[in-house]
Amino acid sequence: MDYSKLYIDGQWVASSGNQLFSVVNPATEEVCAKVVMGTQADVDTAVKAAQVAFKTWSKTSSEYRANMIQTLVDKLREYRDELAHSMSIAMGMPLHLAGEVQADDQIDILETYVSRTALMDEVKTIGNAQVIKQPIGVCALISPWNYPLNQLVGKMAPALAAGCTMVVKPSEQTSLQDFFVAKACDEIGLPAGVFNLVPGYGPEVGVALSSHPDIRLISFTGSTRAGIHIAQNAAQNVKRVVQELGGKSPLVIDTGCDVNAAVEYGINDVMINTGQTCTAYSRWIVHKDVVQDVIALAKQKAEAVVVGSGDDAFMGPMVTQAQQERVLNYIKIGIEEGATLVTGGLEKPAGITKGFYVQPTIFADVNNNMTIAREEIFGPVICIIAVDNIEQAIEVANDTVYGLAAAVYAKDKTLGFEIAKQLDAGMVYVNGGSYNIEAPFGGMKQSGNGREFGDEGLHEYVELKAIHVD
Repeated sequence: MDYSKLYIDGQWVASSGNQLFSVVNPATEEVCAKVVMGTQADVDTAVKAAQVAFKTWSKTSSEYRANMIQTLVDKLREYRDELAHSMSIAMGMPLHLAGEVQADDQIDILETYVSRTALMDEVKTIGNAQVIKQPIGVCALISPWNYPLNQLVGKMAPALAAGCTMVVKPSEQTSLQDFFVAKACDEIGLPAGVFNLVPGYGPEVGVALSSHPDIRLISFTGSTRAGIHIAQNAAQNVKRVVQELGGKSPLVIDTGCDVNAAVEYGINDVMINTGQTCTAYSRWIVHKDVVQDVIALAKQKAEAVVVGSGDDAFMGPMVTQAQQERVLNYIKIGIEEGATLVTGGLEKPAGITKGFYVQPTIFADVNNNMTIAREEIFGPVICIIAVDNIEQAIEVANDTVYGLAAAVYAKDKTLGFEIAKQLDAGMVYVNGGSYNIEAPFGGMKQSGNGREFGDEGLHEYVELKAIHVD
């Protein structure tokens, strides 16, 4: 695959600039690809192409768009191995996991929007008013490096289903898979200008997209700090903003639950993407009666996690050296603030000499005022906080600026559901409840606004129009 050109208006074209970004494989510390970085001028060209395409794409039938999305799904399944490999080398996730975690589920999400194109045909009658749905317009889709295909699909799928056109900017570190998506769009005959790919740096391409007067919606996934800047830029021309931002998600473990299952669930959730998951349960809020059992099991299971890049590995490296250094600094802060280091720490995992690796790390005796309990670490670090009762657990869980996800382990599902209703989180998983790709995904408070996936994800890309006829 050639990563040196942009995909604009149905063509692979050179950038107006001459910048290339060196993608470093975090498992080997070697450059694995060089990717073109677009410019503000490239953004302008892409937006113009998307504007022209919108005039016809927005008027296509729901059946036509459904067929086009299904054809894209089929083509991406053909590229499944290439998608998995491209994300594995850029992120460091072991290849066998990248296929399942970073590719398969994401293509399935795209397929859920085949039937949702028909939602655009619905008309609501209110007296003499007919309320119809129309696509919002040209959209800017900015995806992160931790789940790059997932977050592209979560934005692209509803945009296509609604009849919107788009300019896509992936993270510079993990943009390789987007080139395969662009190639697939080209090969299936998606009309020129509907999908435009402009990789680039946030301060140039990201700012150009978020402040562009002809873009009507921006969907962004990333840090809360970056999300605030994007919202400020978008406010200049009152474009709609959909954001999924930071998190410090709690796992509440109550007395009477299956403690072993709770710990297994929490360890797997945090470690599978090296803690680089916005919803990762990095705060474990545990009833004092079972906290010692939880600590012992967490130590045992964390130390059993196979770290590396081989077929038996469950956890890979941090995505960049900067991220590795950031996480190690938080571990150092945790030690300095008096938390008990149960396992892990500042050294590289045993037997590993190369790569941006961090050990699975568990802290106990953490209070919710410590830095490691309040700030998003985005690494394989878990803080265990003991509480006296479930009321205190709920209070501690909600004592954060974030509200993305939460999990509860209780003695039964009924109690777990009642606890879940009291947690400030956009998504709550009870007793290991499985992830549902048809349900809305998004957060409360400083974890963002709007929702992705499901019907609610489509609604973000829709304008409602009331037509009054007597």
